Amino acid sequence: MNGEVKELHLLVPHSWIYLDVKDDKGQVTTWALEATGPSGLTKVGVKREDVRPGDAIRVRCHLLRDGSNGCLLGYVTPTHGDVARGHGVERDWDGDGGAGFNTAAPVTTPR
Repeated sequence: MNGEVKELHLLVPHSWIYLDVKDDKGQVTTWALEATGPSGLTKVGVKREDVRPGDAIRVRCHLLRDGSNGCLLGYVTPTHGDVARGHGVERDWDGDGGAGFNTAAPVTTPR
């Protein structure tokens, strides 16, 4: 989904992006996107200045089961045009490779 950042809250234990998303008719809906906390974001290379209110971003996330306007963030790609702030670089905002993915655990094949 694509939208404009309305608010960004880098909090412990979880950070939040409030994203204004326009539908086909131009109606704006605000989505609440939950991410890992600031230390988890820093760990995967996200900087505080990468995303600011007013910035255009593209996100990939896990939608809420109840169908409300929210999700668990997976990845954020800034599309604001500022290369110095990561324009076009997709980053993991869930920390360590996305929801349920442990980079320290060995990969096993079920038998």
